[in-house]
Amino acid sequence: MNLLTAVIFITITLSIILALVSFWLPQMTPDHEKLSPYECGFDPLGTARLPFSLRFFLVAILFLLFDLEIALLLPLPWGDQLTSPVLTFLLASIVLFIVTLGLIYEWVQGGLEWAE
Repeated sequence: MNLLTAVIFITITLSIILALVSFWLPQMTPDHEKLSPYECGFDPLGTARLPFSLRFFLVAILFLLFDLEIALLLPLPWGDQLTSPVLTFLLASIVLFIVTLGLIYEWVQGGLEWAE
């Protein structure tokens, strides 16, 4: 118990010392030059927010959905250790079939075509 109190005391003391030292260190004063954006020495020409295609957003959402489904199927090789590996394989096959149907549907609807 004596070691625990020593560790707690050292931790609290060190925290207080570091907090006090941080107040005594010199603070940098920002001026106009330091607050202005830096683009390789040139003045900024455009805005920081550029428009992007909505199709890119849809493809990114589809990627996340299919990536999540694949992540759910990753523990499948350890499914043979369960009580009914046939049922595990059947359920995984059904999930994979539904994901494949979703991919085919998106392909037919043109959701995967990049150029308009």
